[in-house]
Amino acid sequence: MYADGDELARALAQLHELPPLITSWEVLALKHLLAEAADGKRFLLQGGDCAESFDDCTSPLISNRLKVMLQMSLVLVHGLKLPVVRVGRFAGQYAKPRSADMEERDGVSLPSYRGDLVNGAAFTAEARRADPQRLIRGHARSAMTMNFVRALVDGGFADLHHPEYWDLGWVEHSPLQDEYSAMVESIGNSLRFMETLAGESIGSFQRVDFYTSHEALVLHYEQALTRQVPRQWGWFNLSTHFPWIGMRTAALDGAHVEYFRGLRNPIAVKVGPSVTPDQLLRLVDVLDPDNDPGRLTLIHRMGAAKVETALPPLLAAMKAAGRKPLWVCDPMHGNTETLGTGVKTRRFENIRNELDRAFDAHAVAGTRLGGVHLELTGENVTECMGGARDLTESDLARAYKSQVDPRLNYEQSLELAMLIVRKRGGAALG
Repeated sequence: MYADGDELARALAQLHELPPLITSWEVLALKHLLAEAADGKRFLLQGGDCAESFDDCTSPLISNRLKVMLQMSLVLVHGLKLPVVRVGRFAGQYAKPRSADMEERDGVSLPSYRGDLVNGAAFTAEARRADPQRLIRGHARSAMTMNFVRALVDGGFADLHHPEYWDLGWVEHSPLQDEYSAMVESIGNSLRFMETLAGESIGSFQRVDFYTSHEALVLHYEQALTRQVPRQWGWFNLSTHFPWIGMRTAALDGAHVEYFRGLRNPIAVKVGPSVTPDQLLRLVDVLDPDNDPGRLTLIHRMGAAKVETALPPLLAAMKAAGRKPLWVCDPMHGNTETLGTGVKTRRFENIRNELDRAFDAHAVAGTRLGGVHLELTGENVTECMGGARDLTESDLARAYKSQVDPRLNYEQSLELAMLIVRKRGGAALG
């Protein structure tokens, strides 16, 4: 992929000397929380952009992304009566796998855009060159994003005393506004009641824990930020708390699986409808040989049309083998479609249906669906059809901004959280 090996080596040497983005104790804390989610004591909300852009490293975009995650978690906590583990698909989600190495336009063939960590989106030979300096820029953008998120969280941005501050102005007249406002008022009243009984403010409600995740696709980048730390054994990927392996790089004898099996981070694997029970069991044996609580998350992404047939055999095989991973549903990737205009989209109804059927499959199997993995944004985009405002194909051109995959906008994301609560509630998780 990189034409100049010496240029790559210099960039990696520089990256290896830069400070890590997260700490080992944060990694181990998240692993404990994920173990509790697998045990039904918490629920995982993992979400963010399909692929971050260097240009989107701005305070409004980051704070809006954090707002929608906070609001969704508030809905889930209130409705499911469970603590929520919040993990963002950001501060490192700068690389994307592509189905083809080359892209052709008007008879011109150039390398595919693989995310800002690798090359540029513009269709020019210069932009599409794999540039090792982008690895350094990716680290810098990730650090700035993490720094701002930490500052917001530590500064009281997530204070449950004032969830009304999380509102995004453009949804003021949303069909969901009344329901959400009633929920906020109920939470506020409950919090004030508890503080009246306690005789003091409950400080733990002024901040939340927030973690990062990304697909560890570019191993050069991940390895340069994989470190040993004092007073701990083993190796930690300190570019993110929660790396995952995508379907294209989950080969049992592949470099990504070999890299992941040596990490102490909690890890995840995307599982699609083509995966057989035997393949999954062999992969799990390599990545989590000790059946270590919190170590492994399996993110199934089957598509609404296939989840009812493809998921149950996997659940049965893992249960029979005594495996207890954290099961998470990604209802986004299996429901992507390309319209006649060439625009990629997803239908909210299909996203909802896959999630609904996944809960049913787990209930029948006697396993537990412990979280959701979503591509979403806090912006007023029109990339997925349907939802409360019933967006149609003609609406997509109004605010379609994604360079890669279509995302749920704020309102659709909040609606999905409400549907999880309304249709399933705590009973669906146990």
